[in-house]
Parts: sequence; structure tokens; C-alpha cells
Amino acid sequence: MNSFTSSSSSRSERAWRRFTTSFLLVALSALVGLVALAYAVDPYDSGRATLFAKPAVRPQGPRTAAASRGRDPAYDAAVVGNSHVQLLSPVRLKEKTGLDFVQLAVPATGPKEHLVLVDWFLRHHAAPRALVLGTDASWCTGDPTLANAKPFPFWLFSANPLAYARGLVRLDILEELPRRFGYVFGKKAARARPDGYWDYEADYLGLGYETNPALRERLEEHPSDAVATNAAGRFPAAEALRELAAALPQDAALVLVFPPNYITFQPAPGTPRAAADEACKAALKAAVASRPSTTVIDWRVDRPENRDPTLYFDQTHFRQPLAQAVENDVAAALRPPE
Repeated sequence: MNSFTSSSSSRSERAWRRFTTSFLLVALSALVGLVALAYAVDPYDSGRATLFAKPAVRPQGPRTAAASRGRDPAYDAAVVGNSHVQLLSPVRLKEKTGLDFVQLAVPATGPKEHLVLVDWFLRHHAAPRALVLGTDASWCTGDPTLANAKPFPFWLFSANPLAYARGLVRLDILEELPRRFGYVFGKKAARARPDGYWDYEADYLGLGYETNPALRERLEEHPSDAVATNAAGRFPAAEALRELAAALPQDAALVLVFPPNYITFQPAPGTPRAAADEACKAALKAAVASRPSTTVIDWRVDRPENRDPTLYFDQTHFRQPLAQAVENDVAAALRPPE
């Protein structure tokens, strides 16, 4: 009886092991097959595969659409940053400079993401003519890792094919694959704007930022003393910028823009926050000081436009007239000397 029970148990264990092994092999094969399919389909038009190639991508957020836009040979200049430079218009910049700009601004990003986007653009453009980089307060961090506050698909822009392949192992790829097929083969499939421009004015107006008294009153509130300030005097983003400036082709123009802030958001003169902000600006300016064809445009200062509440939705997001004023400064910086 014991021998029979032992034999039966042994057969059961072997059968279970065979089942488990078979299941794992099938699961692994399915995973490898899925990644291979995703790599071939290239759901975000990263250029790594051409089997289902079609210019641009379906309408989607800039975090993923930037992979297609940033490698587009139609553009020889780029605006990189977050929503604080998002209103700079590629169309207007082309009218003012003759350069073909692509907007690679991604909301809620900082220097770590911006440097990745710049690297992606440069890897796909051997002879870029201009780079406009929005260096807002996020560039003043003292964190040596330049940690990102919001999720970002770093894998999508990686130079390492294995890192990209690992990044494809995610649930949202299962949703994106049929969407990519629909875009590639659909006769009337909607296409994301190739130059990446996204005018947020309609969104803010829809949320009542022009008419809601409570939202308008926020403009006049001063940040509390609890606002984080980097008083250490070390600005790792400036060091990263120095490396970028050295790697950028010498005949490419570089324009740093300290985007506008409403006057109440700017640090009061003589305060530790003001000292830290000035130290940050100085570090960023020093990082590019020796590079030719480089201009720094500082709109994060006390000037009449930054005291006009009609030019702002909130303390760091301005409206079209101010965007055009910043564009004029960018155009002047890019204009060949007479």
C-alpha cells in the first residue's frame, strides 16, 4: 500500500513538473513572440524597424510621440523643455528665422528628460541648425541624479536595443499594437501634428483660468517659505549642460531660455530663494559661456510683462502674446549678424 502510494505520488510530481515546465516554456515563447512583434511593428515610430513604416504617429501624448517627431528629417531645429516653453510655435519661429522647428516640449518634465530628448534629436540629426532649451526652475535642483518627478519612457529613447526591447514588455503595448495597425493601414487614420505644437490656451480657458475669481486670485499669492530652495550651491544640471554644450556641433546655435514667471512667483530680492535662483542662473550661464553661437535669454526677471495678470493663466504658464515676445527674442538670437 505504501509502495503504491509512493509510486503514485512520484508520477504525480513528475507530471506536475512537466506541466510547469511546459507552461513556462509556452509563456516565455509567447513573451518573446510578443516582444518580437512589437519590435517589428515599432508602435511609436522610433525608426528601429521599417516593416510597418508610415510617417508620424496617431494622436497621442508628447512623451511617446516625441520619438517620431524627434527623428523626423523635415526639421533642423528643436524646442526642448516642459510646458513652460510649450507655447513657442514652430510655425511662427520658422516665419521669424527660416528654420524648421519641431516642438519636443513635454509637460511635467525636468532636465533628466530634456537631456534625453536632446540626445535623441542629435542622434537623428547630424547637422542641426538650432536648439532652444527651456531651462526653468527644475534645472536648479541639487539632486545629482536629476530624478524625474513623473513617469517617462526613457527606454523608448535609449541607444541600447536591449533596453528598448525590455521597455516593450508592458501592458500598454498590447493596446498600442492594434492602434498602430489601425494608423498604418487605415485610409483616413488621424495623424498627430508632426511639428508637436500643442496650444494649451483652450484647455486653460475651459478650466476657467480666465474667468474664475478664485483661480485669478491665485496669481497674486506669494509662494510660502516652504518652497524648496537649493541653497547648497551645487547644480548638477549645469554640469550636464556643460557636457551637452561640448557635444553639440559647433555650427549649431544654442539658445537657453529662462521662461517667464509671474512677478509673485519670482523670489523677493535679498531672500535666500533669490540668491539660490541667481546662483542657478549663473551656473547655467557659465556652463555655456565658452561655446560660440550661444545665447541666454532671461525672462525670469522683474519686467512689465511679468506684472501683467492678463498675460498669465497661472504663475508659470503664460499666454500667447507673451509666447510671441519670447519667440521674438529667440529669433533675434538666431538671426545672422549683419
